[in-house]
Amino acid sequence: MEKYDIKTTGKETLKKWFYLLSLGRMLDEKAPSYLLQSLGWSYHAPYAGHDGIQLAIGQVFNRKEDFLFPYYRDMLTVLSAGMTAEEIILNGISKATDVASGGRHMSNHFAKPEWNIQNVSSATGTHDLHAVGTARAMRYYKHEGVSITSHGEATVSEGFVYEAINGASTERLPVIFVIQDNGYGISVPKKQQTANRKVSDNFSGFKNLKIIHCNGKDVFDSMNAMTHARKYAIEENCPVIVHANCVRIGSHSNSDKHTLYRDEYELEYVKAADPLYKFRRMLLRYDRFTEEELKEIEAKARKELNTAHRKAITAPDPDPVSVYDYVLPEPYQPRYYPEGTHTAKGEKKNLVTAINETLKAEFRRNPDTFLWGQDVANKDKGGVFNVTKGMQQEFGNGRVFNAPLAEDYIVGTANGMCRFDPKIHVVIEGAEFADYFWPAIDQYVECTHDYWRSNGKFTPNLTIRLASGGYIGGGLYHSQTIEGALTTLPGARIVYPSFADDAAGLLRTSIRSRGVTLFLEPKALYNAAEAATVVPEDFEVPFGKARILRSGNDLSLITYGNTTHFSLRAAEQLAREGAGDIEVIDIRSLIPLDRETLFQSVAKTGKVFIVHEDKVFSGFGAELAALITSEMFRYLDAPIQRLGALFTPVGFHHNFEEVTLPNPARIYQAAKELLAY
Repeated sequence: MEKYDIKTTGKETLKKWFYLLSLGRMLDEKAPSYLLQSLGWSYHAPYAGHDGIQLAIGQVFNRKEDFLFPYYRDMLTVLSAGMTAEEIILNGISKATDVASGGRHMSNHFAKPEWNIQNVSSATGTHDLHAVGTARAMRYYKHEGVSITSHGEATVSEGFVYEAINGASTERLPVIFVIQDNGYGISVPKKQQTANRKVSDNFSGFKNLKIIHCNGKDVFDSMNAMTHARKYAIEENCPVIVHANCVRIGSHSNSDKHTLYRDEYELEYVKAADPLYKFRRMLLRYDRFTEEELKEIEAKARKELNTAHRKAITAPDPDPVSVYDYVLPEPYQPRYYPEGTHTAKGEKKNLVTAINETLKAEFRRNPDTFLWGQDVANKDKGGVFNVTKGMQQEFGNGRVFNAPLAEDYIVGTANGMCRFDPKIHVVIEGAEFADYFWPAIDQYVECTHDYWRSNGKFTPNLTIRLASGGYIGGGLYHSQTIEGALTTLPGARIVYPSFADDAAGLLRTSIRSRGVTLFLEPKALYNAAEAATVVPEDFEVPFGKARILRSGNDLSLITYGNTTHFSLRAAEQLAREGAGDIEVIDIRSLIPLDRETLFQSVAKTGKVFIVHEDKVFSGFGAELAALITSEMFRYLDAPIQRLGALFTPVGFHHNFEEVTLPNPARIYQAAKELLAY
C-alpha cells in the first residue's frame, strides 16, 4: 500500500492538494460575507482546523464505487471529492440550481447524489445508519466499495451512532466511520461527552471493528489513515473507525461566539496549529515548491473562486410555486382494480394470511425486495403474530432477516439500503407493536422529507408495517394506535385496512410504489372472522380511494381500522330498528385521502359521524371534521360528531380498556342521537 509523505509524494499530487486546501479555505472564509450582504449562507460551520482529514476523505472517496455521507462541516471533504466551488456556493446561497437540494435544504449541507455524495440531515449522525444500510446493499449485491460517514466526536453521544457501529460490526459491513474530533460539541467540551479522552475508545471492545487514530491536521497522516481504512474495510469486509484529532479554529458556526467559552491561550494554540499553514511551510521547507509557485497556485484558486461567485450570484432563486413538488412520488397505479373493489367468490382468508401471502407473492415477483425487523425471521416463527411466517425459508437469509432490538436502526438502515439502487424496496416491521415505534421517529422523519429536501433525487422505497391498536388486553405499549400523531408529517402515505382483501391490495400497491408507506395493521383483526374476505389473486387497492361498505341516505359514518366493524354492526342495528339509514365509509387510506367520496356522501346525507380508535382529542377525526366543515358546511344539517378513545392511555386491565376505547354500544348510541337531531 502506498505511503504518503512530504518527500516521496509526487509533485503533481502535492500541487493538487495545495490547490484544494487553498480554494477550500478561501471558500470557508468567504462564506460569512454572503450573510453580511444578505445574500444567504445563514448557516455556516467553518471547517478550518479539519483540513487534513477532510482533504483525505475526498481524495480516497471513489465516486463510482463508494458512497459518501458528509456532515455540515465537510466543505473541504466534498470539494476534495470533486464538487466545484460554484456548486458549493450555490448550496450556500440556496439557489434553484444547487445540486444538493435546489435551495430546499439548509446551507452548508453539501451533496451531489449523482456522484453518491448523499444529502444528509441537520440532525448530525443520523446518516450513520444510512451509511450502514448502503453498505449492507453493497455486500448483498457483491459491490466492491465502501460507505464513508463523517461527523464530529460529540455526535457519538447520540444513541443512533452506537446503533450504527454496533450493527456494522455485527453484520460485518464495509463502513468507514470518520470521527473529526475538534474537542467541542458547539460549546460543550468532550470531557462532558464521554469519560474516555478519545471517544473511539468507547468501541474498543467491539468485535470485527478496526480503530485507526490519525492526526486530522496533517495531510499525510490523514491520507495514510483513510487509504488504509478503505483497503481494510473492503478486504476484510469489516467496519473501520478513523479517529482524526483536529482543532476548531473558529466558532462552531456563525450563530456561535467561541470567545465566550475559550480562553486566549486556547485560541492562540488552535490558530498556531492551522493545518493549511503547516502544509504550506512543509512544501517550502522540503523544497518541493518555491514561494512563487505557491503564490501562483493560490492565485489560480482565487480566480476560480471569483468566477464561481459571479456565476452563482446570478443563478435563479427557487420558484415558490415548486414548494409542493417532491412531497410524495407518484405511486403505482393499479391496472386491474382501479377502484380497489371486487366481486370475487370463493374461500375467505383472514387478514394475517392475506398479508403473509401477499408478501410472498411480491417477493417472488421482485427479487430486489427485502424484509427485516425484530423477531421476524427465526426458523418457523414469523414475528409475534406470524405475519412473516415462512418468508426466510423461501427467500433466504440475505433477503429476510432479524434486526437488533433497535427501532431506529431498523428504519435508518432500510433508508440507507434504498440509496444503493432505486430498484430496491424494503419492507420492515418497524416495531413489534406500533407503541414501540417512537424510538424510530427521528428516522421516520428523515424518510418523510428525503424526497423533498433532495429536490426529487432520492426517495426511500419503504413499507413500514406496524401492528396497531387495542382490543387485545395489551395495555400500555401494546394497545395504542399512533396515526393521529404521524399524519401531521408530510412525505409518507398512511394506510389502515380493516379487511383481508384491503390489506392485501394496499400492501401490494405499497410494495410496487416509490416512496414511503406506513402500513398500520389492526392486530385485533388478524384472525377475526369479521375481517376475513375473499382475496383475488393480484388484488390491488389504489392509495386515496375510500370504500363504501354500506350505502345509506341519512348519515355518513366515516371510519377505519378496528372501529369499521363496530360501525357496521351499529348501522345494521339502527336500520333494523327503523332509526335511520347509515352510509358506512371505510377510508382505508388516510394519506392520501379520498375527499371526493367523502364529500359526495356528505352532500347526500347532510349528517356526519366520524369514528376511530385513536383519541378524539387531536385524533385524525379532527382533521376530517375540519375539512368537511370548511368544504361542505352548506350541506350539513347537524353538527359533525366524533367518537374515539378517551384522552388517556389504554390501560392493561379489561375494565380500563373497555371504558377507554370505542365499542359498538357507544357507536350505536351516538349515531342514534345524531340521526334524531
